[in-house]
Amino acid sequence: MPVERFDGRIIAVQSEIEAGKAAAYLKTQTAIGFDTETRPVFRKGESHRIALVQLSTDDTCFLFRLNMIGFPDCLADILIDPAIKKIGLSLKDDFLAVHKMKATLVPSNFIELQSFVKSYGIEDNSLQRIYGILFGKRISKGQRLSNWEADVLSDAQKMYAAIDAWACLRIFNELKVKEKVK
Repeated sequence: MPVERFDGRIIAVQSEIEAGKAAAYLKTQTAIGFDTETRPVFRKGESHRIALVQLSTDDTCFLFRLNMIGFPDCLADILIDPAIKKIGLSLKDDFLAVHKMKATLVPSNFIELQSFVKSYGIEDNSLQRIYGILFGKRISKGQRLSNWEADVLSDAQKMYAAIDAWACLRIFNELKVKEKVK
């Protein structure tokens, strides 16, 4: 299968001001893709906080660099906003990690793709497999274990992070369209 690319804008959010601008744009959306990245752990007993929260529309993905800006209130406001659907995969792990940084945050209006796709007869539960079934393209996982706390994210890291959030939204939208056609 050919490898998928995200051809939209990828914006690294590295300040409170940038976070506010990104949040203002995201507040205009009815549905967004969601994912997080954490620096990998290679030693037993070691753990890291979320380094990156990705929120994607159809054409723009914001990469919130939490390791640089902390967890801004404007980002928390998006995650708790009941008017915006947030679509992600394996959300339980993401929520546990978010809770470690922002204990009072109670996420709202999240859709877990692993459960959502089952009603469409898709039993696979990895993002790569679901995406491959629907679009005939492969999502590369080559950057998964890279250093998400690096001072500067590589283009490959940005692409990987953007695709993970955008693909969740794209899967959701595709299945909703198929539902309307029935």
